[in-house]
Amino acid sequence: MALPNVYATPDDSVLLLQLTDSHLFAEDDGTLLGMNTRESFEQVLALVHADGRQYDLMLATGDQSQDGTPESYQRFRQMTAGIRAPKRWIPGNHDESAVMQQLYGDHELLDSVTDVGNWRVTMLDSSVPGSVPGLLSNDQLRLLEDSLADEPDRHHLVCLHHHPISIACKWMEPIGLRNAEAFWALLDRFKQVRAVLWGHIHQDWDSQRGDVRLLASPSTCIQFAPRSEDFGLDRIAPGYRWLQLHPDGRIDTGVVRVPGFTFSENFGGSGY
Repeated sequence: MALPNVYATPDDSVLLLQLTDSHLFAEDDGTLLGMNTRESFEQVLALVHADGRQYDLMLATGDQSQDGTPESYQRFRQMTAGIRAPKRWIPGNHDESAVMQQLYGDHELLDSVTDVGNWRVTMLDSSVPGSVPGLLSNDQLRLLEDSLADEPDRHHLVCLHHHPISIACKWMEPIGLRNAEAFWALLDRFKQVRAVLWGHIHQDWDSQRGDVRLLASPSTCIQFAPRSEDFGLDRIAPGYRWLQLHPDGRIDTGVVRVPGFTFSENFGGSGY
């Protein structure tokens, strides 16, 4: 299978942008727990553009849409058109995979495997129609195994929507990746895996599992309170993550949040 190779040599460091959990609606004024998700996304994108970095690849790691409508995906694509980098999407639990396939099934947006510099990025679909928790199907696990086995000499970044580890947030424990053990059993066979990156948890996460960096990122809209027993929102600004992948396998990364972000009077809620 011929794979797209983003324009960088194996000797280059490459810069990636992760945008996640934008929860856009078909309507301009769609809100999630009192936050207009289009407006918050606009502010995050303005911050990306103001930073002035040239990205080699943009990753959208699920829940681009809240209502699963064609209009919401078209809105996401239009709003990110100004980011001059190849883009890759995966669905989250709020997305409609069938709609994404209908719109962009023949487009590189939904390519699962991309080589960039001395790295391979594999985008996995952990969504299950009608379900909040995630699961990697046998086909997705096979895709991951093939991607890793085919490039033993590259460093690998594996991306999915659902968290494959415990994040010490009790109410989110049941809605992560249901077959995380199978996922890790597979990854543990391949020593070239350098990092796993996900969305879904609407908060910054950075830890280590052996030699593998574990990363998750803020939503571009609402944020969940870390380490909470019950559902709770955090009054912290939306943002994005950047990742610099070096040819020797090192990773520099950081989270950037919208400065001076203001919350509406009706922001909040007791459930997601």
